[in-house]
Amino acid sequence: MIHDQKEVFPIQVMCEVLGMPRSTYYQSLIKTESVRDRKNRLLLEQIQFIYKESKGRYGAPKIHFLLLKAGFSVSLKRVQRIMKKAGIYSITMKKFRPHSNRKPIEARENVLQQDFSTSKLNEKWVAGITYIHTLRDGWCYLATVLDLYSKKIVGYSFSRSMTTELVLHALDNAVSVQKLSQALFCIQILALNTQAKSLGQALKAHEIIPSFSRKGCPYDNACIESFHAILKKEAVHHMTYLHFESANAALFQFIEGWYNRRRMHSQLNYQTPQEVEDQYHQSA
Repeated sequence: MIHDQKEVFPIQVMCEVLGMPRSTYYQSLIKTESVRDRKNRLLLEQIQFIYKESKGRYGAPKIHFLLLKAGFSVSLKRVQRIMKKAGIYSITMKKFRPHSNRKPIEARENVLQQDFSTSKLNEKWVAGITYIHTLRDGWCYLATVLDLYSKKIVGYSFSRSMTTELVLHALDNAVSVQKLSQALFCIQILALNTQAKSLGQALKAHEIIPSFSRKGCPYDNACIESFHAILKKEAVHHMTYLHFESANAALFQFIEGWYNRRRMHSQLNYQTPQEVEDQYHQSA
C-alpha cells in the first residue's frame, strides 16, 4: 500500500499544481496517430491489396500507377519507401538455362534487323521457344507468338518434345485467333527448326515473310525473350509442376488469365495487351 502511494503522490501533486485532472495526464500518455501516419497506414493497406491481387508480380511503378488511378495523391518515392519498410518486393528470380546448343545453324536472312516498331495490329510478330521443367515428364517446351503492336501472346503451343510441329501449332493458333485475313509483313523467329520444309510451306501459305534471329544474339528477338523472362520470373520459378498436364493448365492461366488480359505494360501506357487490341479494332 505504501508503495502505491509513492507511485501516485507525485502525479497528484503535479496535476494539482498545474490545475489539470489526472485523467488528462493519463490520456496524454496514449500516443496519437499523426495525419501522415494514418495516410501511410491507409496507403499500405491498399498497396498490400494490389500486391496480393497481382500475386506479388507488381513492383512500385505499377502499384503507384494503380494508386493514382484509384484517386490517391502519392509520389512514386513514397510508395517505394512504404513498400521497403513493409518488406514488400516484386517477385524476381534469376533466369536459368538448362543447356547450350552448340550445333551450327545455317545463317538466314534477318529482315527485321532489330526494328520492332509497328503502327498497326498484326503487322509484325515475334516467336520463340522456352523450357519448362516438370517432375514426372522432365523438360517440356513452350512456343509462343507475340504481336509487337499490342504485346499480346496471339498464339502458343506446349509440348513434351521440341519439334517443328510445336512451332507450326503455335503459328496456326496465332493465325486462327487473330483471324488473319491479310498478309503479315514479318515474323521474327529463332533459327531453330527453320530448315523444315513444312514450316516454310506454312509461312508461304499465310503470306508471312520470315525473319531469322542469329544464333547467340538474343537482341534479334528481344521482345519474345522479354516475355519468356516475365513468364519465368512471375510464374515458372515460383511453381513446381508435377507433370505436363499441370504445367499446361498453369501456362494457360498465366497467358490468357493474367498476361494478355490483366497485366499492365508500361510500354503500353499501363494498359493490358487485350485493351490495346480492343481499342485498335474500335478505331479501325
